[in-house]
Amino acid sequence: MVVQSLFVVNKAGGLMFQRTYSDSAPRLTPNDYLHLASTFHGMQLLVQELSPTPLPKTITAPTGGIRALETPSLSLAALTSPTGVQFFVTADVGTERLGALLADIYTVYADVVMKNPFYVVDMPIRCERWEAAVRGVVERHARLSG
Repeated sequence: MVVQSLFVVNKAGGLMFQRTYSDSAPRLTPNDYLHLASTFHGMQLLVQELSPTPLPKTITAPTGGIRALETPSLSLAALTSPTGVQFFVTADVGTERLGALLADIYTVYADVVMKNPFYVVDMPIRCERWEAAVRGVVERHARLSG
């Protein structure tokens, strides 16, 4: 059970980061990854809008939306941060603890990316320290999952 790919999408639907961590992940072009990120963002907005339970007016951060999807060949898990940045991973079917993985990745994002004085919010993430930390989180998750 392995994580295939990680996507980080800004609140406008732009792809901020994408990495593939498995040989079982389909090989796509950079343009395909952009399409996937913007499509997922649009689906998230639709699901939030169609939610049968209206959000309380005191909640300003996006909540709800897609948290997990499973198909016969793929699992997807998503996390929307309080600032609207969306994190989602694709993994082999049956991969466990994807929500915990995303929470760990969000922690790394807050600690490494958002505390970097040279990072411009909502722009692509280009930071070796971030990539190394995320790779470590994914590898640790793989050891815990199986």
